[in-house]
Amino acid sequence: MTAVIAEKPTSRSATEGVDSNASTTLQYIVRGTDDDSAVHALVQATIPAFYRGLAYQTYSIDPVHVNEADAVGYWDISAQYGVKDPKESTFTFDTGGGTQHITQSLATKGRYPAPGFVAPDFAGAIGVTHEDVEGVDITVPVYNFSETHYIDDALVTDAYKGTLFFLTGKTNQAVFRNFAVGEVLFLGASGTKRGKDDWEITFKFAASPNVTDLQIGPITVASKRGWELLWVRYTDVEDSAAKMLVKQPVAAYVEQVYEEGDFSGLGIS
Repeated sequence: MTAVIAEKPTSRSATEGVDSNASTTLQYIVRGTDDDSAVHALVQATIPAFYRGLAYQTYSIDPVHVNEADAVGYWDISAQYGVKDPKESTFTFDTGGGTQHITQSLATKGRYPAPGFVAPDFAGAIGVTHEDVEGVDITVPVYNFSETHYIDDALVTDAYKGTLFFLTGKTNQAVFRNFAVGEVLFLGASGTKRGKDDWEITFKFAASPNVTDLQIGPITVASKRGWELLWVRYTDVEDSAAKMLVKQPVAAYVEQVYEEGDFSGLGIS
């Protein structure tokens, strides 16, 4: 039988107070093994590093019952949370923005032909040549931020490090730090162990806004999440006034290029 862990209905008893007086207890039950090493490993992979702003402190395991016939064990688990580390988490941000290559303007503000010519209508396409639409690089809103937290050594297991690794390069599948789904990209984490007690881990993120009703020439893009990719298909269209073929947008595509991830696995929510 595979060992499983579940939180008890009686879990989350709490004491509220000022500064160091606040505490919370999370209670679990493990069943399916009589191996205490397996119980420790399962508990360490499950309990969060923080709960309601309180840091993990200690946990205890208590064998309740072992069925001698099939070696199925039951264990009570109690995890304590409180104000443990006087060193507080730190938060930094910058709004320096990012760079994006675009081939389509928001609006053409003017067309100025040479004498005797008509300025063709490219419907907002930028840098049009006979063969291509070259576009231009612009600065776009990107909110870069990082958080440094202090996480108990017992929680920074190989499984937890693997979670950080696999969440890198994923976007938020639920609201995160008040950003809507799809607006935050996890850029990875770096950690340093401090003595025997805990790890200093810095988590890096970038946020880009979701948009709706985006106008691409005559095309309306209903919605695009912050880290989705928008590209435009052009074709040759006859401009009767200019008496020539010009490139104009005929279709716009929104592509998902990042997978979504469950940021609760970071242990900092």
